[in-house]
Amino acid sequence: MLKKLLLILCFLAFKIQAQEKPIRIVEEKKANKVSFYAFNESYTDYDVKLVITGSNIKQSQAKPRFVRVPATSKVLIKNIFLLRGKTPSYKYQLEINDSLSKRALKRPFTLIKVPPKKIKPRKPIVVYVTNNCASCDSIVGKLTAANYIFTSHKLKENPEIQKQLERILAKPESALDSVNTPILNIGGRIYTWIEKYEQVLEELDKE
Repeated sequence: MLKKLLLILCFLAFKIQAQEKPIRIVEEKKANKVSFYAFNESYTDYDVKLVITGSNIKQSQAKPRFVRVPATSKVLIKNIFLLRGKTPSYKYQLEINDSLSKRALKRPFTLIKVPPKKIKPRKPIVVYVTNNCASCDSIVGKLTAANYIFTSHKLKENPEIQKQLERILAKPESALDSVNTPILNIGGRIYTWIEKYEQVLEELDKE
């Protein structure tokens, strides 16, 4: 039962992260022209293909091809033109490939500023911020400053997670309201005694 609860907590922590995409499409409109730019805010090159369908629009009839989008750059992928006097309706389908092809089109690109690359720790980190935690801000702040990938939950705002933790720790209901240290899940193991950022790093380094 405890193992199942731990897996649920880890799933909640990383569900959003798994949904993130490395490429985002930005539309820029000027008069009756719409330009589609691919923004690559990662440190990996990708091949991108954009297929646009709709009505009351005009676009190239050539078969869509993959376009190389280098790391930390933006590339113009496609233009469409809106028919004057009519209401346009369109949607697009984005295909992203990290297996780079020699056949991908190489177009001019513009470098963009992106945040420093996030560091994936050896073990997943989840910080549960208790209501009276004195050191939580320091630990969360230092993990953020070091660009670690981690998740934090304020128990006050997540009563269901608090109930699960109380069951895991065999604590009575609302017992965690008076705890003044963070509760951490590091690699599936629960810690209730960690008070400093350096202690988090020590536990990460342990086998």
